[in-house]
Amino acid sequence: MALGGGTFTAMNKTLPGAYINFVSAGNNVTLGERGTAALALPLSWGKEGEFIVIESGEYTAKAAQLLGYEPTEAALRSVTECMKRAKKLLLWRADNGGEKASGTVGGITATAVCAGTRGNDISVAVYANTDSTFDVVTYLDGVEYDRQTVSAVEGLSANSYVAFSGESVSAAAAVKLTGGTNGTVSGKSVTDFLAAAEKETFSVIGCTSSDSDTKALYAAFTKRLRDDEGRKIVCVLGDYAGDYEGIISVKNGVILENGATLDKYGAVCWVTGASAAAEVNESLTNTAYDGAVGVDVKYSKGDYEKALRAGEFAFYDDGGVARVLSDINTLVTYTAVKNSDFAENRYIRTIDGWANDVAALFAKSYLGRITNSDTGRALFKSDIVALGRQYEELDAVSDFSPDDITVVQGNGKRDVRVEMSLKPNGSMEKLYMTVQVN
Repeated sequence: MALGGGTFTAMNKTLPGAYINFVSAGNNVTLGERGTAALALPLSWGKEGEFIVIESGEYTAKAAQLLGYEPTEAALRSVTECMKRAKKLLLWRADNGGEKASGTVGGITATAVCAGTRGNDISVAVYANTDSTFDVVTYLDGVEYDRQTVSAVEGLSANSYVAFSGESVSAAAAVKLTGGTNGTVSGKSVTDFLAAAEKETFSVIGCTSSDSDTKALYAAFTKRLRDDEGRKIVCVLGDYAGDYEGIISVKNGVILENGATLDKYGAVCWVTGASAAAEVNESLTNTAYDGAVGVDVKYSKGDYEKALRAGEFAFYDDGGVARVLSDINTLVTYTAVKNSDFAENRYIRTIDGWANDVAALFAKSYLGRITNSDTGRALFKSDIVALGRQYEELDAVSDFSPDDITVVQGNGKRDVRVEMSLKPNGSMEKLYMTVQVN
């Protein structure tokens, strides 16, 4: 074997031998994942000042532990409506300043771990055993949740509902905790949520408030992140004329199969989850609202036509099923830069997805890593082409051609300029048929 060998940076070796570099073949470009929604809701149980992260597959099992109620209970209706579609929810407790329920039983002080009225439904009992130990049992709505066997207070550990303190333990009948109160929703709680959300990754943010100032805050937040930060999120509001492609305005609500009625602000939660979960090649037009048997406000055909022209996201009653009339956003002023296509949410999902995916690709594989040379730019173009092929395979775009992409050096040595064309597809919505009858 020759003495020379190894890897090389430049072809300037002295010894004879084989110098071999191994490099990735590339084409590991993947589409970004959608499905994460963000909501701030007033709750009667749950942690404050941090996100409660809920995965769709875990919601049923963990709802009571995280939020104090089962998913079927009215107290979690807003969360449940969002989770009908969302893959993940970043939930923020919108109220703050509430009090924690507490009570003393058998020498033990039990304090709810969260503020809120749900803490008043917790009971704690102490049962004596024959071996000088005690069973300390925590109940929620009279149902046993936790049982710990101890001989002293120091042996107790906090559970998902209560924390314990005190100096002694003695047998005592169940005592219901009292004094738990909900907090209030303020302007500060809204700004705290938006400030925290800015640091997270999500597709759609929803606002259930009817307050015009609050809606304006959400709208400004969305525009700033989209236009100034390059983060292509979408915001869902009730009754808000945003005239902006990143804002969806819900016009009416639905009637659920259990008889509950959700107005347009309540329906924001489902629209938020559904919009987040919709892929870059999907439209919500004509999609049935899960578990809804009608709409809260019915409109005439003329009213629905006005709603579409006003950029309103509406539901209509289709024989006992509530369906999305048209998956549109609030953009109603069209220009040469933003034509009517920008009012279609599928179109926005496609171009937003493209912007997010290219930005992620550049940051992960090229930023500070690859030389801004003809070779480096060719690599970048090849990955853009690979991404475009995936969009084309999904039927998200049509007529994609590598020849339409140019990647060149920008004004500075560290700048890269890309110019290309992208043709997003739409979904069938209007059928015009001429039938000649003989």
